[in-house]
Amino acid sequence: MDIQIVQGNEIELENSTVNIVIDVIRAFTVAHHAFLQGVDKILLVKSVEEAFQIKNDHQDYLLAGEIKGLPIEGFQLDNSPYRIQHEEVRRKTLVQRTTNGVKATLNSLNADDVFVTGFSNARTTARYIQKLLRDKKDSTVHIIASHPTSDDDLACAEYIKGLLEGNENVTPKHVIKRINESEVAKKFFDSTMPEFNSTDLLYCTKEIESSFVMRVNMKNEIPTIERIDV
Repeated sequence: MDIQIVQGNEIELENSTVNIVIDVIRAFTVAHHAFLQGVDKILLVKSVEEAFQIKNDHQDYLLAGEIKGLPIEGFQLDNSPYRIQHEEVRRKTLVQRTTNGVKATLNSLNADDVFVTGFSNARTTARYIQKLLRDKKDSTVHIIASHPTSDDDLACAEYIKGLLEGNENVTPKHVIKRINESEVAKKFFDSTMPEFNSTDLLYCTKEIESSFVMRVNMKNEIPTIERIDV
């Protein structure tokens, strides 16, 4: 298995067997908790305008996302894993637009399979992909740390790479420390920026033994995250 880590949301990748896109703070932590709350599926869109167009056709869909980390006017949900715990999302379809994770995913669809994750579902995702590729020869894996400069996604990428390779040189404790000390985490500890809730980081740094992974269905007209039971 050839595994490469790349960083950024506008990457150009060669075709691969599997792409894993990471957004720890916070898009795919939100997605993970949305599925835990019973969400049916999550549509990924490039723009706010595209999200509103979909909403016009499907009034029961919920728009979720952020611009520069902040809620988007007219969206029903923001990008907070804490707040989604208090929303009624069971059996709903979400439409997600975010700065890094969603954008990186839409630029990483040239693979046989594409998965998304934050740290919370990283171990489950790595185990599933290990099993998926066990009998495949010459498989290639790209692990995409979607934030172009912050260390949180990169730490998680290195953690997943280690798990895929059968080692745990990068420990969960080490990853959690790097997430909390990362560039993007700083605003969550800044008392002058109350719009960023530090509780979100508790969700972003807590591993959960899940019974599913999040795979992107690329056959749909709109790329869609679906829950795949493991």
